[in-house]
Amino acid sequence: MNTTKLAVSGMTCSHCAMAVTRALKGVSGVQTAEVSLELGLATVVGSAQVQKLIQAIEKEGYRAQPSN
Repeated sequence: MNTTKLAVSGMTCSHCAMAVTRALKGVSGVQTAEVSLELGLATVVGSAQVQKLIQAIEKEGYRAQPSN
């Protein structure tokens, strides 16, 4: 099981964070997904490819990139 952290930009409210969470959970291989609006950070556990996670976030209208 891998843990992936993504910096997410463009979120302005809790609805945004919920939309990103929902999008991430819809990606094949995702076990859990947690999104922090305050930190602008998504933490995903599972076997999903990073590019697929980023694409799911961008499809919702936000931007994402790998974070440390």
